[in-house]
Amino acid sequence: MALRIERDKERGVALVVLDRPTRLNAIDLETAGELASLWRELRYDESVRAVVLTGAGTRAFCTGIDRGVEVPQPPSPYAVDDPLLRIGPKANDLWKPVVAAVEGMACGGAFYLLGEAEFVVASREATFFDPHTTYGMVSAYEAIAMAQRMPFGEVARMALMGTAERVSAERAYAVGLVSEVTEPGGAVAAALRAAAVIAGYPTEAVQGTVRAVWSAKEAARTQAMAQAPALISLGNLPPDRQAELFGARGGGGEPRVR
Repeated sequence: MALRIERDKERGVALVVLDRPTRLNAIDLETAGELASLWRELRYDESVRAVVLTGAGTRAFCTGIDRGVEVPQPPSPYAVDDPLLRIGPKANDLWKPVVAAVEGMACGGAFYLLGEAEFVVASREATFFDPHTTYGMVSAYEAIAMAQRMPFGEVARMALMGTAERVSAERAYAVGLVSEVTEPGGAVAAALRAAAVIAGYPTEAVQGTVRAVWSAKEAARTQAMAQAPALISLGNLPPDRQAELFGARGGGGEPRVR
């Protein structure tokens, strides 16, 4: 199992952990399937009224899709098979609140998860970045998800700068991606405290509020997501060229943190 789940039935909170620390909690096809199944299972678990999502270890929350995964693609430029599209709670019709707790790196496909959390708590040492352009890929779904949480210029800069620059937790807090910054190692505890407060309120009111907040931005998000497959098909380099760029680590050097 690539996921670990701990249920605190007394407080009504579940802790979901991406448990692949040796792979920086990158998501393979098995993990993607487990996430989708878990979110749908939690829809029926009345003992869980709020969820905290995090990654095992302190090096990374999640680094997106595992580079060892091969996903065959249809020949049409208007269709893209993306295994990460179904890994989020909202994609699986779960309207219980989810709080993300970030330690270390959160990048690329991690934004599918962060984009569907109600809010994000991050350690002071957390960093956020989007490597797509560095490796010859279009940042579409990830950039769209972050555009719901960050100012346009911040999303554009993060998506276009690739691996050359990382957004610090403090900067992420300043622009609205992160709602609370903790000391290193403290993100999960802070997220659990917030989730316990929320879980203590009448669940019908909480879930209705979650749904109302999401409805405010769903129309624009749906329209943007509909354009993503064609943009990815037309703009991505062939997989072998992507792998070549990935192997070169984007030219090397330490990324700038801002």
